[in-house]
Amino acid sequence: MRLWQLISPTLPIGAYAWSTGMEYAIEAGWVKDETGASGWILGQIRNSFPALDVPVFCRIYDAWEQNDLVAVLHWNQQLLAMRESAELHQEDLALGAALLKVLPVMGVAEPDISISKKTFCSVFAYATQRLGIHKQAAVQGLVWSWCENQVAAAIKLVPLGQTSGQRILAASIPIIAAAVEQGMKCDDEDVGVLMPGLAIASALHETQYSRLFRS
Repeated sequence: MRLWQLISPTLPIGAYAWSTGMEYAIEAGWVKDETGASGWILGQIRNSFPALDVPVFCRIYDAWEQNDLVAVLHWNQQLLAMRESAELHQEDLALGAALLKVLPVMGVAEPDISISKKTFCSVFAYATQRLGIHKQAAVQGLVWSWCENQVAAAIKLVPLGQTSGQRILAASIPIIAAAVEQGMKCDDEDVGVLMPGLAIASALHETQYSRLFRS
């Protein structure tokens, strides 16, 4: 149930305020309907998460478990370096800082490590490891939470009906399971991803004239 609490949309970390480039993709006409929103969201789960967020999360989780602060710092910095726009970089740090403030309410002390820029992935890995949540369940929860926030953004922006949102979420379940399974087997030299469409959308969102979501 602690995992449910961590991935709940009511967790006060402000994840709902970020569209991760989707707002520009809709403005530009790349995403126009349920099919387009599904492709945008599920495409990232298929092509990005298995090569970046999932393997990095697993390495940081293991590092927290082993109290290997050097490895935590290394993979935290690697993840930040692979965020391809200022917006994606800022989103990761803002969510990480917000989650740190919530952890004491759950009985989890702040990590004793000097990292000025803690990614959301690093803090989420710390929280789930300290709370005794199994690594695979934790990383599945991480991806599900991202997917749910993206679907919520699509419902507002496209706009989509609630039923369309549920269809996308239902379709995401086997895709998330496959992405996690693939990502947990990823070797160090294979960690990293290039998503030029996402990077362009996120960068152009920073100067988009009319925006509902943060940049």
